[in-house]
Amino acid sequence: MNKHITVDGNEAAAHVAYAFTEVSAIYPITPSSPMAELVDEWSAHGRLNLFGEQVQVVEMQSEAGAAGAVHGSLSVGALTTTFTASQGLLLMIPNMYKIAGELLPCVFHVSARAIATHALSIFGDHQDVMACRQTGFALLCSGNVQEVMDLACVAHLSTLSARVPFLHFFDGFRTSHEYQKVEALEYDQMAQLLDLEALDEFRKGGLNPERPVTKGTAQNPDIYFQGREAANSFYEAIPEIVEGYMERLGKLTGRHYQLFDYYGDPGAQEVIVAMGSV
Repeated sequence: MNKHITVDGNEAAAHVAYAFTEVSAIYPITPSSPMAELVDEWSAHGRLNLFGEQVQVVEMQSEAGAAGAVHGSLSVGALTTTFTASQGLLLMIPNMYKIAGELLPCVFHVSARAIATHALSIFGDHQDVMACRQTGFALLCSGNVQEVMDLACVAHLSTLSARVPFLHFFDGFRTSHEYQKVEALEYDQMAQLLDLEALDEFRKGGLNPERPVTKGTAQNPDIYFQGREAANSFYEAIPEIVEGYMERLGKLTGRHYQLFDYYGDPGAQEVIVAMGSV
């Protein structure tokens, strides 16, 4: 029987992220900072990930640097994760295009927060994650602390199988700092679901002088758009991959998720589509 723990949304995400991560490039920003702090603390105290290793944590000089470090680390075949929000996420956008374009699997965990405009606001909003829809990252949203734990796992599993990076987000403060008693996902459960073949393919694709590849070219439109079209097949496969992991996780835990969950009158004429803790 799984143990119950009392955690907030940030710790739920960090617990799962640590399991699937070999390198974490971080820079703190409210309200995501506790995720990176926990991963750093656990690594310093010798906690091991799914692969029996301590996560290597590096704090950069900005979120832009953190995203660049994530891109580089992924390029050599290391499972890499970061945590951010708001303006910090916006600084990562240029590297997000590259990570998605090169089909590098990873997860960014984001405690969604308002963007500073006429004034700074540190509270929950989806402005930051909505600004990333065009980058090529798949977006997966959690609505409460238990969902953060479970869907963080779905994101890490799905990104490897899909080869498309995931942005897993939940509402800043409303979920990131809400404490709830949840059922913890154990490492052996997560390990059962891991796509080892996809992991092996990812590692084989890492930069290595023994396996040279061409990267970072410049292309004219006739070639460039062939590449963009070729990527479509990977995106078309994502819903089925995510649903598959949701189903498998449900069989292990008894907690079942779908891409969209409907609540209300089955004969409703109008529905509201909403994300997060709304």
